[in-house]
Amino acid sequence: MIDLPLSFPAFEPGWVWLVGAGPGDPGLLTLHALHALRSADVVVYDALVSDAIIGLAAPGAALEFAGKRGGKPSPKQPDITAKLIQLARAGKRVLRLKGGDPFVFGRGGEEGLALVEAGIPFRIVPGITAGVGGPAYAGIPVTHRDTNHAVTFLTGHDATGDVTAGVAWDAIARGSPVIVVYMAIKHIARIAAHLIEGGRSPAEPVAVISRATTPQQRVLETTLARAAEDVAAQGMEAPAVVVVGEVVRLRAALDWLGAIDGRALTPDPLGTRSKGEAAP
Repeated sequence: MIDLPLSFPAFEPGWVWLVGAGPGDPGLLTLHALHALRSADVVVYDALVSDAIIGLAAPGAALEFAGKRGGKPSPKQPDITAKLIQLARAGKRVLRLKGGDPFVFGRGGEEGLALVEAGIPFRIVPGITAGVGGPAYAGIPVTHRDTNHAVTFLTGHDATGDVTAGVAWDAIARGSPVIVVYMAIKHIARIAAHLIEGGRSPAEPVAVISRATTPQQRVLETTLARAAEDVAAQGMEAPAVVVVGEVVRLRAALDWLGAIDGRALTPDPLGTRSKGEAAP
C-alpha cells in the first residue's frame, strides 16, 4: 500500500472533486485520484470506471453509479449534477469519478459550471485521457517527429448520437496528420468516408483500440477504406478509440505489450533509417 504524503490537500466536507480515473488500468490513477478515493464519503462514478478502481474507495463510502452508455437507459446529466449539489450541501465529501480526464469529452466543464452557480467549492484532478493512454498501450505514439507535429482529438458523435455536425471534416482531413477519434465505433463508416472525401488516402493506416489499457484490450490495424468492414468482421466493441495516421505504423516497433507476449518488434517501421546507419 502506498504511503501518501501528508501534504496532499484535505478533502473537506461540502466539496466536490471532479477526478479523472484514467482509461482503465488502475495503475494509471494519479496520486491525487487515489487520495480522493480514500477520502470521499460518496463516489459518483461513470460507466467507464473499472471495478478495480472503484474497489480502492474507502470502506464505508457510498457508491453511486452515474454512467451514460450510448443507446441504453442512462442517468440524465441534469440529474447527475443535481445529485452532486445535493450531496455537497448535505456536508458530504463528493468524488465525481470519470473515465479518462474530466475535461476531455467528459462533461466536467458542464458540471463545474453548475457547481459554481450553486456556490459549491470544487477541485479538478486531471486524468490520463483514453486518446493518449489507449494508443500508448497499443504501442502507438500520438506524436512522432518523423510523422507529425500536430494531432487532433475529436468525438465521433454529438449530443444527438449522430456524427458530430460541428466538425469541419474536410479541414481536419487536410490539416491534421494524426487524428484520434473518441466514441467512433458506431459511425466508423461515415467518419472514414468523410476523411477520404476530404483528401485522406483510402490506404492510410488506422488502429482501433477497444477497452484500452484493460486486460480485455484488443487492437485492430486496418486502413481507412477497410475500417468499417474490419471492425464488423472482428467484432470490435465500444469503448474504443480510433487512431488515423502514419503513427499507426510505429506499432510494429513499439507494441510493448505484444513484445511481452512474444511478438518480434521491427526497429525501423517507417523505413527512415539509412542503409548504412547502424543501430546505437
